[in-house]
Amino acid sequence: MVWRPRGILNEAMIDDIIKCIKAKEDKVGEPFNRFTDLSVIDAIHLHFKYVFHVALHRRLSYLHHPQLKSAFYVTSPATAHYVKVYGLVCDHSP
Repeated sequence: MVWRPRGILNEAMIDDIIKCIKAKEDKVGEPFNRFTDLSVIDAIHLHFKYVFHVALHRRLSYLHHPQLKSAFYVTSPATAHYVKVYGLVCDHSP
C-alpha cells in the first residue's frame, strides 16, 4: 500500500489512514507492507504524545502477526524527526 498525504499532516489524516489500513487488512485477511511518501506535505501538526501513542498501538496490535515492512520517504529534517520517533517506538515489533 502506498500513501502520499498532501497538505498539513495532522492527527485526523493519520487516523483516517489507520482506518483505511485496518479495512484493507480485514479484506485481504493479513497485514501487508506499506510505503509512505511524505515529500509533498506542506507542514506537520503533530504532538510527540500522539506519535508515540500511534507507534505503541501498532507495536502492540501486530505483536502476533506476520512480519511486515513500513517504509517512509522524507525530504526534510522535521519530517525525518517524526519518522525516527515512530521507528524507535515500533522497534522490535513484527
